[in-house]
Amino acid sequence: MVSSSQTPMPGLRERKRLATRRAIQHAVVDLATEHGYDHVTIEEVSAAANVSPRTFFNYFASKEEAAVGDVPTLANLNAAQEFLGEGRHENLLAGLGRLLAAASSSLADDRAESQRRRVLLREHPALFAKRMAVLHEFEDELADLVGRRLEIDGATGPEDPATRQQQARLVALIGFATMRHAYRRWIDEEDDRSLSSRIREAFEELDATLASTYGR
Repeated sequence: MVSSSQTPMPGLRERKRLATRRAIQHAVVDLATEHGYDHVTIEEVSAAANVSPRTFFNYFASKEEAAVGDVPTLANLNAAQEFLGEGRHENLLAGLGRLLAAASSSLADDRAESQRRRVLLREHPALFAKRMAVLHEFEDELADLVGRRLEIDGATGPEDPATRQQQARLVALIGFATMRHAYRRWIDEEDDRSLSSRIREAFEELDATLASTYGR
C-alpha cells in the first residue's frame, strides 16, 4: 500500500517553487483563452504571473513549454523505490497504479484549467505534438522502471533481457493507458475527487475487469 513516505509534504521552498511554476502555466492558458495563443507574449505572461521575464526563463525555456503543462514524473519519487522493492508476491499492476497515483499527486488539481488547456492543445497541433513528446518520455521512464522491477523479481531471468524489455513496455503501456483513462474521467466529470484518486479507482476497475474475465 502507499505509505505517507511516498508523497511527503514538500518544504516551504519547494512549495513556493511549485506555486510560481503553476502561476506561470495558469497565466499562459488564461491569456491564450482570452486573447488567442499566438498573440500572447512572455512579457504578458510574466506580468500576469507576477514574475519577471528572467524568472519565467528560470522555469521554462519557452512559451510553448509552459503551455503544454506538466506530466507525472518518477524522478526522486519514494514511491518508485517502494514499487521496485515490493517483490513478486505483490500484484504488478496494482503496484503500478499506486506508483502512478503517487506520481500524479504533485500535479495541480485544477480541472477548469486542464479543460482550457485541452482546448488549447486541440487548436494548436504543434503544442499537442509537444505534449505527446513529453508524455512519450514519461512512458519510456515508466517502462524502464517496470523493466528494473521485472529484473529484480526474476520474472524472465537475466538471460533474456529482450523479452523482459518487451514485457516491461507492454505493462507500461497498460499502465499509461489506464492513467489516461483516469485523466479523461477526472477532466470530464464534475466532482470533488482528485486526479490521484481517479487513477487509483481506474486501476481497481482494471483489476476487477481482469478478474471477471478470467473467472477469478
